[in-house]
Amino acid sequence: MKISARNVLKGTVKAIHPGAVNAEVIITLPGGTEIVSVITLSSVETLGLVVGKPVYAVVKASNVMVAVEE
Repeated sequence: MKISARNVLKGTVKAIHPGAVNAEVIITLPGGTEIVSVITLSSVETLGLVVGKPVYAVVKASNVMVAVEE
């Protein structure tokens, strides 16, 4: 896999919660942190996603906001 995105995080599918059109996919990263992605049901099928499958969470954003407690 070659991709231009800088933020590629390897993890494992923890859960898939299908809806009418989209599915919420929960990915567990090493160390236990979880990332949630909402993708189409078609993409879930095309990628062959199932619980336990190794996957990559690819984050592509034009900016990242930073906040602090007051």
